[in-house]
Amino acid sequence: MTLPALGGLQPLPARSHLDLVAAPVAAALEAWDHLEEVAVVRIDPSLADTAALTAAYALDLTDGANCVVVAGRRGGEERVAACVVRADTRADVNTVVKRTLDVRKASFLAHERAVAESGMEYGGITPLGLPAPWRVLVDPAAVAIEVAVIGSGVRHSKLLVPGRLLAALPAAEVVPGLAR
Repeated sequence: MTLPALGGLQPLPARSHLDLVAAPVAAALEAWDHLEEVAVVRIDPSLADTAALTAAYALDLTDGANCVVVAGRRGGEERVAACVVRADTRADVNTVVKRTLDVRKASFLAHERAVAESGMEYGGITPLGLPAPWRVLVDPAAVAIEVAVIGSGVRHSKLLVPGRLLAALPAAEVVPGLAR
């Protein structure tokens, strides 16, 4: 399946361009049954942040999905999750994420730690290829995106993934109300 151009992005089949994504993302894509439905696009790394990307490539915020990594503790056990929300929203860390992880307090994982443990670049972290113990929480609005622009594990490219497949990611949990 070939995805059409989205805004100013020109998709390439992910299968034949795995060199454009972070190593853990490439490994996850190769093992995923939906690889043929995923595309990758080259971007200027200085435009990897959501606002810059949407402006430079004529995208709408509702085309994008952001992934943030949060953590909390309960009974001495740390619980980490990646939260995938539509780019025009934010993860409700203080209520929904905290309740879903069953922790007293949830906060964003330190950048340095998120990068080191994921094997991905800051600003490019994506729900594909994350460490196995991490949960993947997905907001229904992200699942509803026709083709979601998400990170690729590096800042010089993005993945184009049909939103419905975000719910099919390994370990994905669709959490109503995750975004606000």
